[in-house]
Amino acid sequence: MTSQTPVISSDLIPSELAPIIEALCAVSKDVAKIIAKGSLGQSLAHQVGENSDGDGQKALDVLSDEMFAEALKSTSVRWYASEEQEDAVLLNEAGAYALAIDPLDGSSNIDVNVSIGTIFSIYAAKDEAEASFLRPANEQLAGGYIVYGPATALVVTFGKGTVQFVLNPDSGLFELAEEAMQIPATSKEFAINASNFRHWTKPVSAFIDDCLAGVDGPLEKNYNMRWVGSLVAETHRILTRGGIFLYPRDGRSGYENGRLRMVYECAPMAFLVEQAQGGATDGKTPIMDQAADTLHGRAPLVFGSSELVDRVAAYHDKAGA
Repeated sequence: MTSQTPVISSDLIPSELAPIIEALCAVSKDVAKIIAKGSLGQSLAHQVGENSDGDGQKALDVLSDEMFAEALKSTSVRWYASEEQEDAVLLNEAGAYALAIDPLDGSSNIDVNVSIGTIFSIYAAKDEAEASFLRPANEQLAGGYIVYGPATALVVTFGKGTVQFVLNPDSGLFELAEEAMQIPATSKEFAINASNFRHWTKPVSAFIDDCLAGVDGPLEKNYNMRWVGSLVAETHRILTRGGIFLYPRDGRSGYENGRLRMVYECAPMAFLVEQAQGGATDGKTPIMDQAADTLHGRAPLVFGSSELVDRVAAYHDKAGA
């Protein structure tokens, strides 16, 4: 871990959580350096195994998981739950917090130089590990991500708005860039993996059909489609300029409840988006009102500009879905 502690405005970060955020930022600086070396460094894109759900693990998935876990041992994190590990791990028996993390979201994009990131969520720790995480998303104390792209940035919420810090390569410090990010209420962009069209439910198909109909359709706008395959990159774009992201449930085996994990992906992203005046649902019901039933449980996710998210929910209501 880097020897220089990132500096983040103390008036925007609760003092009791500041050491955790600083540890995450310190490791992220090292992860960013590794990623920036690309093919000049060690091979990071090759598959080294599978996680508990059978998803392929890249070398940097495992390496970054180890780096974050080691750094957080010296903080007040009691329970550490990682998408890369089957069970939550005890880091500090006296710790007051539980931290869930996807150490490297979008790792399939490592070898093509697309933005990837780290997603995290913080709860008050309970006596039992799983009980600390299997709870309504609205009990989060913090949610955020670090994006590794043209700029390395921390986007985080503590329940009082969504804040962005950018790593200044000159000072080596995360510096405040935006104190109150706000998603535009509407937009002309949607993000979905259109190759799965034949598997979608009727409400999702109907919504996308109407988007594609453009100004001649019921939505009366010409829409553009975006799809990166990196949740952090998709979220960062939407937080910056609006739009809607859909990863719905569909008819394929294993996708009945969506594909993104509630604890590591849906809950923290929903927290960030709602605090930036956007919306986040499973297509109909707010994510912030839901809880995972297992540590790696999945959920559908629809988030972005509030008008578009509400419109998707109306399609589900109309279909009785």
